[in-house]
Amino acid sequence: MKEVITIVGARPQFIKASVVSRALNDRGIGETIIHTGQHYDEAMSSIFWKELNIPAPSVNLDVGSASHGEQTGKILMKLEDFLNDRPALPDGLIVYGDTNSTLAGTLAASKLHIPVVHVESGLRSYNRKMPEEINRVVTDHIATILFCSSNVSVENLKKEGITQGVYEVGDVMFDALLTFSEIAEQRYELNEIIPFAAGEYYLATVHRPSNTDVDEHLTNILEAFNSLDKPVVWPIHPRLDHKISTTDIPDNIFAMEPVSYFQMLILLNNCRRVLTDSGGLQKEAYWMQKPCITLRKETEWVETLEGNWNILTGPDRNKITEAANLDPTTEWKPLYGDGNASGKISDIIADY
Repeated sequence: MKEVITIVGARPQFIKASVVSRALNDRGIGETIIHTGQHYDEAMSSIFWKELNIPAPSVNLDVGSASHGEQTGKILMKLEDFLNDRPALPDGLIVYGDTNSTLAGTLAASKLHIPVVHVESGLRSYNRKMPEEINRVVTDHIATILFCSSNVSVENLKKEGITQGVYEVGDVMFDALLTFSEIAEQRYELNEIIPFAAGEYYLATVHRPSNTDVDEHLTNILEAFNSLDKPVVWPIHPRLDHKISTTDIPDNIFAMEPVSYFQMLILLNNCRRVLTDSGGLQKEAYWMQKPCITLRKETEWVETLEGNWNILTGPDRNKITEAANLDPTTEWKPLYGDGNASGKISDIIADY
């Protein structure tokens, strides 16, 4: 491939694209970046482009927030128009993870017979109630090149009959963490972000509809946070602004505006442990050797569960508080590659 289009629309995708784009450029592969506008808030979008020094997107589709069907449909329509208006179609289209932007990009490319490159293939929660699960399954069954973070993902694809074009390369989020952690430390001091010392707080993210749209689940989680022995730092996702405005936040929770990626790295590196329903933060917690409590009943990152490095609790107050008192039972070991996934990805794309 000599020219590719990259589709991004959500915060984790900006981070992943930042390191892959650099590797593509080093290999002389032309890249056009399209931002779907799925994350349209300044704190969740444009600030990341500036901080990560990603080339400015050629176009922003500005789809904004909507239901899953409407958002996916808008991206599909606008992206198809963009692709058809080009003098020539690209050699490939790169999508990341499992968002609506990922699914729409995959569908648009497949209709125009553009090979789809899926970074972070083969993840499975086996929970079809999660829209992300539908997105990743459909994308994997359409993609031409599938890049996996671990052998577990390779085996998941094999169970579904997908064996061609599958590569285990490691995780590009690990590349990003290694690339940007030192820069983040040079740029920010912990006391510039929060009024707590290192090791004296828990770090939390809660944003999934299964936890935030069900009042009982959110109440259980917040009550569990309030019962912990240290303050819980919670950068709040913009989609929760209205919800939080009508919710009593317990005293033990330090609720704050969304933070940048660099600031999140500082918070993560200095926290006691992590409580999250995010997928990416589970991995980052593991790489930083921070015990993680996942506020879900399943995870795609099953390797992190070994030795209680990651514990699944769902929105169960008692399980959350119990997990906060459990330490890992095994030695930490490397997971998800050697930090050069982006280089391996660019090499394979270049040779395709």
